[in-house]
Amino acid sequence: MSKSVITALLIGAAVMCACFAGCTGTETPGASSETGADNVPTYIVGIDAPYPPFSLVDKEGKPTGFDTESMEWIAKEQGFKVEFRQIAFDSLVTSLEHGNIDIIYSGMTITPDRAEKINFTHPYWQVNQTVITKADSALTMDNVMAGKATVGTQRGTTAGIWMDEHLVANGTMPKENVKHYDTISLAVTDLENGNIDAVMFDSTVINDVMAGKNLKKIGSIDTQEYFGIGVRKSDTALLNSLNEGLDTLMNDPYWQELITKYNME
Repeated sequence: MSKSVITALLIGAAVMCACFAGCTGTETPGASSETGADNVPTYIVGIDAPYPPFSLVDKEGKPTGFDTESMEWIAKEQGFKVEFRQIAFDSLVTSLEHGNIDIIYSGMTITPDRAEKINFTHPYWQVNQTVITKADSALTMDNVMAGKATVGTQRGTTAGIWMDEHLVANGTMPKENVKHYDTISLAVTDLENGNIDAVMFDSTVINDVMAGKNLKKIGSIDTQEYFGIGVRKSDTALLNSLNEGLDTLMNDPYWQELITKYNME
């Protein structure tokens, strides 16, 4: 995705994000935030890995990925330190609210429900939802939209939310046809084993999920979701710092280097 496209996304979503972010309140350090002897605060960043290319863990167990490297750059630019903590995706918001982490930077879509609980930065990425099946499957997107397929996805993600709201709620798809897994990898494994008909997941992530597997895309749903970095409602100073750092990063050559490094164009 080019810098001009990203800029357009930011402008198009500015009003939405202003509502989400808010501009009142005082900074309340979380239980996990600490200030060292050098008077530099350390924030705990919640990630759910593997979530390629956004959150990953290398062979040495070190967190990496697009979001992780972006966060490290922002922290250095804004003058604070970060530590990363693995949290199941559907527990990230609760962990943030309870003070177990200070920041969520793990490919999280800005949704009205989440924005009622936490604040989000400006958007930094856009995705839609893509549906995949086994390469020899005769399943079509029409079958999926008609509720005639069993579709898996990761628990707590917007793919499941979309199916619940647009297919299950109106009676098109039986609720039991939406299968939730702890990770997207488990969903894909069940697809490969023939236990479900399809998997629905974020469009940027799905290419990594499919790599080296006998799978194919059958279509996408134009959900136009925006990713943002999450913080507690009370942490307005941190929110401002993250917005400033994110804006600076997205106008720095390193942003495009990361996009190229993780094959996100």
